[in-house]
Amino acid sequence: MRAVVVEQWGGPEMLVEREVARPEPGLNEVLVRVHAAGVNPVDFKTRASGALIEWGALPAVGWDVSGTVEAVGPGVGMFRPGDEVYGMPLFPRQAGAYAEYVVAPARHLAPKPANLTHVQAAALPLAALTAWQALVDTAQVRAGERVLVHAAAGGVGHLAVQIAKARGAYVIGTASAGKHDLLRRLGADEVIDYRTVRFEDAVVDVDVVLDGLGGQNAERSLKVLRPGGRLITLPGPDDVPADVPEHVRAVWMLVEPDHLGLREIAALAERGALTPVVETVVPLAEAAKAHEIGEQGRTTGKIVLSVV
Repeated sequence: MRAVVVEQWGGPEMLVEREVARPEPGLNEVLVRVHAAGVNPVDFKTRASGALIEWGALPAVGWDVSGTVEAVGPGVGMFRPGDEVYGMPLFPRQAGAYAEYVVAPARHLAPKPANLTHVQAAALPLAALTAWQALVDTAQVRAGERVLVHAAAGGVGHLAVQIAKARGAYVIGTASAGKHDLLRRLGADEVIDYRTVRFEDAVVDVDVVLDGLGGQNAERSLKVLRPGGRLITLPGPDDVPADVPEHVRAVWMLVEPDHLGLREIAALAERGALTPVVETVVPLAEAAKAHEIGEQGRTTGKIVLSVV
């Protein structure tokens, strides 16, 4: 099969397409014929340094997949060949989603949202699960609460806006001015241009902050939280502020595979409450180009690799 692998740690040019052996599903595993694979910032970071991941003999990046079940291993009862599925297998262990086939534990997948294409569905797993696990599982956002989403037009951010809105929250997003109309269409109640306004001067009494930027941004976010507020930071554990007031909670969260979360996300998509924005679609063979685009840091929504 065709797969994109890492020649050695470094720049996007280190991603090359190779012919490799097709994997076979083992106990409780599913072989998926990949139609599309999502591209995420964690892909760039791992390609550059090999950090975070337990690598196989031939390093291969990528986790977001949408495709069709090709075969099932012993013990799998929830899927059959021909089923359309999507998911984020094995994260943070190596999955190798930039490929024609990928093997995944069955419960790291879920039925693909019926109303989405494979390209759209491939944009969801890692980013949408991050937003879901941060807002729903960790922060436990409730109706009427005020939620501030930083980098609200990005991969995680634009989905977090919609998930928070679906929970009945009042949603505030930070983004450059050119992305404000999109965020309002996605449900944001209030949008702040971070280039011209300091968000801590514009908002108060926030219940939940979802911070995908870290650093000083996380520290500044503490200022807008009301007593009982929750700050969820995503970049890394070192981005949790050192001095957190007793009246608020600040945690780092790392996404994990989640069958039930994927089902909840699919249900939101199927009822029209969650729509992934795909800015760029790139062929599998041009994965390096996708990384070059993504590392510019200006992507609205997601970049997706088309495999079929």
